[in-house]
Amino acid sequence: MSVYDFSATTIQGADKPLSDYRGSVLLIVNTASACGLTPHYEGLQKLYETYKDQGLVVLGFPCNQFAGQEPGTEAEIAQFCETRYNVTFPLFAKIDVKGEHAHPLYQYLVSHVPEPYRTGDIEWNFVKFLVNRQGEVVKQYSARTEPAAIEGDIQKLLSE
Repeated sequence: MSVYDFSATTIQGADKPLSDYRGSVLLIVNTASACGLTPHYEGLQKLYETYKDQGLVVLGFPCNQFAGQEPGTEAEIAQFCETRYNVTFPLFAKIDVKGEHAHPLYQYLVSHVPEPYRTGDIEWNFVKFLVNRQGEVVKQYSARTEPAAIEGDIQKLLSE
């Protein structure tokens, strides 16, 4: 099993099989528009712009489970991301990332991070998962990890 076995609803409402990203390096992030970490969108977009032609895709999954920091509709979230941070990487519909209603992708991500790179449950907005070109979870980063701090790991996977 790999991340390619899952699908999710895009922020525009279409079903999107993650197998469409087969062969790419993925950075999967739970996001929020009203969080102290929301400026991570800027760093995520910079990584995407820098490395998309080499095969990096950032996937943003808005989530309202942490202090209600993503209260908007999908249309409001998309507009906020576009106008405030010029986000062009794929965004998906709001999901739960933990608990009994967690999206199956997130259940898979949390349970398949190899040691010693597992940080545990999703503690807040902007937890990041790095996935290699084979669809395997390579590493989990805490919410506070700045996107720029992941760049070296991304470069390594892109060169493999």
